[in-house]
Amino acid sequence: MNKNMTDKLGFFFMGLIGRFNENSSIYVGTEVIFTAGLKKFKGNAIPDGDGVAYNYNGVTRKMSFPDMLKDIQAEALKYDAANIIYEERGTRLVITADGKNVNMATEVLKDREIKAGETSTLLNRDYLVKSTEAQALLKAIGIMSKDGKIKNNRIRKYNQIDHYVELLAPELSSLKREGTVTILDAGCGKSYLSFVLNYYLTEVKRMKCHFIGIDLSPAVIEASKKIQSELGYRNMEFHAMDIKDFRDGRKVDVVLSLHACDTATDMALAFGASRDAEYIVAVPCCHKEMLSTYRYEPFKGIMKHGILKARLADTLTDGLRGLMLEAEGYEVSIVEYISPLETPKNLMIRARRTGRKNAESAMEADSLIRAFGIYPSFRIYLDEYKYGDI
Repeated sequence: MNKNMTDKLGFFFMGLIGRFNENSSIYVGTEVIFTAGLKKFKGNAIPDGDGVAYNYNGVTRKMSFPDMLKDIQAEALKYDAANIIYEERGTRLVITADGKNVNMATEVLKDREIKAGETSTLLNRDYLVKSTEAQALLKAIGIMSKDGKIKNNRIRKYNQIDHYVELLAPELSSLKREGTVTILDAGCGKSYLSFVLNYYLTEVKRMKCHFIGIDLSPAVIEASKKIQSELGYRNMEFHAMDIKDFRDGRKVDVVLSLHACDTATDMALAFGASRDAEYIVAVPCCHKEMLSTYRYEPFKGIMKHGILKARLADTLTDGLRGLMLEAEGYEVSIVEYISPLETPKNLMIRARRTGRKNAESAMEADSLIRAFGIYPSFRIYLDEYKYGDI
């Protein structure tokens, strides 16, 4: 290749450097193929810290991404042609250069399509996270077998997590903007839903996002880190700690909490409200706190039946959570997450920040708190966040 063509290649590389700087957390690698006559000479790079580990001619060097491109540009002078393949999660850029021209094409990456009959006929949803495109993800979280089939005993889980994405997608997509959307998963467990959301937002919606997973259990955090390493999802971090000890000053845009037990849900909601999170989502689990503390004389004849008292406690707990979120400046909806035939703990609380505090909701919450003789943990935690005890 002549110098005019390698100079032109350099202009393309300037754009590639800008892209790498913006999307380094989803950068997968670079492959270069030099051609001289019938011979081909290959090099490849993988992420390494803030730069890359570039292997060419049997030697691996750690270097910055711009320095690697300078090496490729200089080396191209020795050959007839060069193909440079730059890959991000879900996207590949292919730059072809020879003695006549330099061109670039963009490819959307998809996994091998599953042949008819490979999956169960029970898979009848119009999936957002498609098994034909998300095989690496679905295998890593145990939904899909190694041979590319959805496991029969995981169909229900697959439907649940895809429906979770469906319920959240419209709101999360509205957060798409310049900069990175930070999503915190409180009580993340093995983080399956965060991995699925990460895939969907990054590779389908093309959003810049960063996930923070927090859980008290070191074992489940290690399991999450193992899946993260397998998938190469570098826009995630995991911490074995109590959320009340999370002191990071970064802006948190979204707070998620799935099946956190009892008052752990309240702590997650209070954390999100205290941080002015744009969107808070919780699927509560058990509701033990109010069941053991609340009294209401007019309902005495009803509450003597334990099962009715428990169901009323569940309703009051989530209803008060909704009112207190409204009081803090959120628009709240409470919907069925999945069928009650699968689990009675099937409500999802969704709160979108408006910034306009609702005095009427605050008064209504206060009235209920007095009437039932309770003081919800949501309010305790929120006061602690506001006044510095957490």
